[in-house]
Amino acid sequence: MSRFKVVVTDFLTEPLDREREILGDLADVVALGALSEDEVVGQVADADAVLLYHLISLTEKSISTMSNCRLIVRAGVGYDNVDWRFARERGIDVCNVPDYGTEDVADSAIGLMLSLTRGIHYHNSRQRRSLGEWGYTAYPKVPRLRGRTFGVIGLGRIGTAAALRAKALGMNVAFYDPYVRDGTDKAIGVKRAESLEALLGQTYVLSPHCPLTPDTKHIVNDATISRLPEGAYVVNTSRGGVMDVNAVLRGIESGHLAGAGIDVLETEPPTGSEAFIRAWRDPEHPAHDRIIVNPHCAFYCEEGLTEMRVKAVENVARVLRGEVARNKVN
Repeated sequence: MSRFKVVVTDFLTEPLDREREILGDLADVVALGALSEDEVVGQVADADAVLLYHLISLTEKSISTMSNCRLIVRAGVGYDNVDWRFARERGIDVCNVPDYGTEDVADSAIGLMLSLTRGIHYHNSRQRRSLGEWGYTAYPKVPRLRGRTFGVIGLGRIGTAAALRAKALGMNVAFYDPYVRDGTDKAIGVKRAESLEALLGQTYVLSPHCPLTPDTKHIVNDATISRLPEGAYVVNTSRGGVMDVNAVLRGIESGHLAGAGIDVLETEPPTGSEAFIRAWRDPEHPAHDRIIVNPHCAFYCEEGLTEMRVKAVENVARVLRGEVARNKVN
């Protein structure tokens, strides 16, 4: 019996010891190290399974060449970078790994919030440049966090984990998620907002934790930001397209937003020419001291990365053995 072929498209390169250990004699594993879909076309035509990370997308262009493929695993939570509808038409299952880094992303969201709301980032940024006096009055408006509202858009695994962490800090937690069943709010002790507008009006720190869909594309925009109380904060560790960073920039420039913590961007890495990135890098712009930008690393810890790799390739092994795929999204 010939061995199957499994292709890792991006992000991971050699050594693929974890993948080979789990697949054993079942399949050969090839890492492409691709930075664009163009580098994948022609390399996946004979693949029996594909492991896709977050640096590239798989569209009809590449999926249409896959004549043997049984399964595409998006090794991560979000799956907007794979055309799962077209894959379904081709008879290819698409799965994700929804539970690999729940606590890590939630920790990062809370970490960004604390750094912003306590003035930690602002003071560090200013003092590094010897700006202002040495003292707390350089950033005087630091309200107590306890009793203020942490607003969550999307109460899934990560949204729930972030909500519970904010609750442990003494914050009031409210969420908007029309897909969450009644009673979830009572089970974990948070408040359901019946509309996005109702959530925004009471929120001090807004943290989206939703997938990127046509409904959530730029759900954080000029209109939603304007409905937040003046002096509010926004934090995004979900998907880049959920937040319009130019709207965030305008909110900072106007003074309506006190700060923003952003781990994910629509284009990664940024080119450097974006207005948002230029403002963030400009020491004379208010964004320099009030916005934190991280390079899509909220998910990362050694244990989390290992968990993501293992769960993704275990699903591949399961399907290649003729078993049913887990966490199918199409």
